[in-house]
Amino acid sequence: MKQIQILIFFIFIGFSSSSQTIEDLTFGTDTTFEVMTWNIEWFPKNNQITIDNVAEIIEALDVDLIAIQEVDNVEAFEQMVESLNSYNGYLESSWFAGLAYIYNPEVIQINDIYEIYTSSPYWSPFPRSPMVMDLTYNNQKIIVINNHFKCCGDGVLNLSDSDDEETRRYNASNLLKEYIDTNFPNEKVIVLGDLNDVLSDNTQNNVFQLIIDDTENYLFADYEIAMGDDSEWSYPTWPSHLDHILITNDLFESFNNEGSVIQTIKIDEYLTGGWEEYDENISDHRPVALKLEMSSNVDITNYAEKTNFINSPNPLNSETTFSFSALNNAEYIEIINIQGQTVFLAKLPYGETSIKWNAKDFPDGIYLAKLLSKGNVLATRKIMLKK
Repeated sequence: MKQIQILIFFIFIGFSSSSQTIEDLTFGTDTTFEVMTWNIEWFPKNNQITIDNVAEIIEALDVDLIAIQEVDNVEAFEQMVESLNSYNGYLESSWFAGLAYIYNPEVIQINDIYEIYTSSPYWSPFPRSPMVMDLTYNNQKIIVINNHFKCCGDGVLNLSDSDDEETRRYNASNLLKEYIDTNFPNEKVIVLGDLNDVLSDNTQNNVFQLIIDDTENYLFADYEIAMGDDSEWSYPTWPSHLDHILITNDLFESFNNEGSVIQTIKIDEYLTGGWEEYDENISDHRPVALKLEMSSNVDITNYAEKTNFINSPNPLNSETTFSFSALNNAEYIEIINIQGQTVFLAKLPYGETSIKWNAKDFPDGIYLAKLLSKGNVLATRKIMLKK
């Protein structure tokens, strides 16, 4: 009998030590910049229980900046922020939007926060005006734009109907691109939020298609999540992946660094009641978080100008040709996938200024091509493979 009791005791101890709790959540580090988007569904969804849970989750994740959507109770939000040890919050809007920021003032300096597209001509594409944060992190300026696009629809983009939900998201997406192209053409920009549509729609119905096609300047950092297994998606109850993080080309090199990661944070796996408990007490959306090991290298746009590093076609469906200047003593071309794995590495014959890459055996997705000399990166190109 005593032996059975001892066995049961050790089984219990083993089970307890292996089970995860909110305190076991982790993401941020001291050497990376982290930004997260989180629709917290009409906060606080279950009153004080939600307030306490969200505060505990934020402290555990240790993320530098969180873009929040769907704050329903300002006082409850302020109470939650005040309970945090290391964070400040911002929630202010001339029109009800529920958009907010939570940030660590020890590492982030706020230069400005403001809304865009607030006037009546833009109420259709933007029922909630995008909120821009101009910040400085580690002496680097970063522009972050928090969004919550119009929901719903039938999955068909009908541009002839201005009230069509997909059309409204299509217009919102393109207006954001226009705003960035005009105001921040050479800045590090992150666009994120509950964009209420998927990246995997076909070309005719994809509300993000103009951005996806502009591979020179834009990359959905969560593209591989969106195209991958539904267990990693941010909105499991549909299931679909609706919460996105978009970066501009001034962040491509940082995103490619070994310490950079993007993932859906599956908080429900750290709760005893799993998804049912998470959905009841916290939200119906999982957060999506990006960790960037910020590059200290020269801007990759300037690199590309100096080396004339281009490829055509881009996007490609099977093969592309890279061309570059012979004056930079380039030695290798390396192509890596979005997970940072090298999928192609070729030594350049002396004097050659072009090389072909046959991608017919590789899966669709975003790839980064590097032009290398003596271990240094001369230029970086983002390419998209779509068969």
